[in-house]
Amino acid sequence: MLMANKRYEFEPDYAIPPGATLKEVMESLDMTQKELAIRTGLTVQSLNRIFKGEQPITYDTANKLELATGIRARMWNNLEAQYQEQLAKIKERKLLEADLDWLKTIPTQELIQRHAIEPQKDRALLLREALKFYGVSSVAAWRDIWLQPAVAARRSQCFETCPGPASAWIRLGEIQAHQIDCRQFDKNKFARAVKAIRLLTVKDSKEFVPAMLSLCAESGVALSLVPEMKKVPWHGATKWLSASKAMILLNLRGKMENQFWFSFFHEAGHVLRDSKKDLYINDGSSDDPGEHKANEFAAEILIPSDRNMKIASLRAKADVIRLAAELKVSPGIVVGRFQRLTEKWNYFNGLKRRFEWMVTNN
Repeated sequence: MLMANKRYEFEPDYAIPPGATLKEVMESLDMTQKELAIRTGLTVQSLNRIFKGEQPITYDTANKLELATGIRARMWNNLEAQYQEQLAKIKERKLLEADLDWLKTIPTQELIQRHAIEPQKDRALLLREALKFYGVSSVAAWRDIWLQPAVAARRSQCFETCPGPASAWIRLGEIQAHQIDCRQFDKNKFARAVKAIRLLTVKDSKEFVPAMLSLCAESGVALSLVPEMKKVPWHGATKWLSASKAMILLNLRGKMENQFWFSFFHEAGHVLRDSKKDLYINDGSSDDPGEHKANEFAAEILIPSDRNMKIASLRAKADVIRLAAELKVSPGIVVGRFQRLTEKWNYFNGLKRRFEWMVTNN
């Protein structure tokens, strides 16, 4: 069923206590409150509190009511459970309504378009959907997880100014990564996988994507490919989901193959070399020592620095193609290195492939 055809359920803002039903049953049996008290062994005061919803119908009381009224204890228990559930929802709604301002910071419409959350006409219910998306029970819990100073992502100015979209993109990656079945992380195995993935840069995306996913999963790394979000100018991120499972999150920001591959190997550098405690964000900067080292790792894996002089002296497309074949990488990666070394950003652009997201019905 398309999400546009979703039926919105009516959610009452009140709760009817099971005592109201008990009072109706008592009257239908022509039974006085005093008589019901005698038959059940309950006090008149207890029945008054049950009628008002101030005292719950316990399992023991439900059994007594079954004997006195002929209505099964299961029904009284169900009525009590429904009443308590509705009371909890009313209480929750009041708490949600107090946090509606937070919802303005979350890209809910974009998440609805990506089928990550269900559309809701009621703002409080939409806030509840957003909390469910993040896997938290309150906005306070969300802040504890995403805004704590210890989160390394806060080094990124984007996360400081737009924590809603930034956290939403990372959360989409987490959800996708949790669905990827991985073996326990093996550092040596992943290091070998990184070298094997480098050889895939010459392949078409239909071939290299499934191969990358498989090689990463076999070594304990979940590779999440999530389209970029507005206001989140990042190329990738790395996060450990557990001590034995890492997530590498990538998008196609910039869409050129050299940027995509550099981003992957940058994140791979974090997985192989850095702490499992932090969340690492690739926003293109190299001011942070850890990010600088990850950049160096990616650059050296793709093309050893001792080839830079030869690359900078390239003059013809044919020379680029020959050198790429010698290095066993895509010509677009050689072009990317040439442009960085020479700052001739328009040279050989025809050799760089442009990647696009494919929309599927799956």
